[in-house]
Amino acid sequence: MLAWWESLSLISQIFACVAIPTTVVLLIQTILMFIGIGDEAGEGFSLGEAAGEDISDMDMEPDVGDGVFGDGPPEGDLDPTGLDGLRVFTVRGIIAFFVVFGWVGMALDGAGAQLWLTIAVATVCGFAMMLLLAFLLRTVMKLRNDGNLDNRNAVGTAGRVYLTVPASRGGEGKVNVLLQGTYVEREAVTDEEEPIPTGSEVVVTGLSGQTTLVVKRK
Repeated sequence: MLAWWESLSLISQIFACVAIPTTVVLLIQTILMFIGIGDEAGEGFSLGEAAGEDISDMDMEPDVGDGVFGDGPPEGDLDPTGLDGLRVFTVRGIIAFFVVFGWVGMALDGAGAQLWLTIAVATVCGFAMMLLLAFLLRTVMKLRNDGNLDNRNAVGTAGRVYLTVPASRGGEGKVNVLLQGTYVEREAVTDEEEPIPTGSEVVVTGLSGQTTLVVKRK
């Protein structure tokens, strides 16, 4: 082990000092998560907050659901890419960044890459890992929540249109509604004669099939 360490360049040793401890911490976090210990509820902030949006008037009630990606109802214009409210800068996400940053940096330095290129590529790879981890965790949490939710309990609740709902059941749009204490995304139709555009507030009046909601303008 000592011989391996001494064979590394100074730059590689610095990257190793970043990669090795954060890898151990990430493994411990992952094990604890799978056995049900530890929760990231309330940690981190979304891409919108990172971009400098004013959060002074935000509702400071505790999040419901996973708490990693934000489950509150979207306000204003919604992001059709799905990045709106995606919580990237969590403790686990930052640790994952340094894990990838360290190992990629070691690999590139060992391959003889220039320092500026090594740092740039390692940084990009680290941030890409943060995004990937955020998407994966949101998917897992959504699947877990959906398995315990009964769409009939959404009837009578208010929500907001995510993708335009076509008029007269001419197609399906998507809405975000509060269902059993968790904000979820559901397909929706309407009996109204005009489409309900993105961002409009709606009320759920019934179900169409097992999962599609029937909505009207609030």
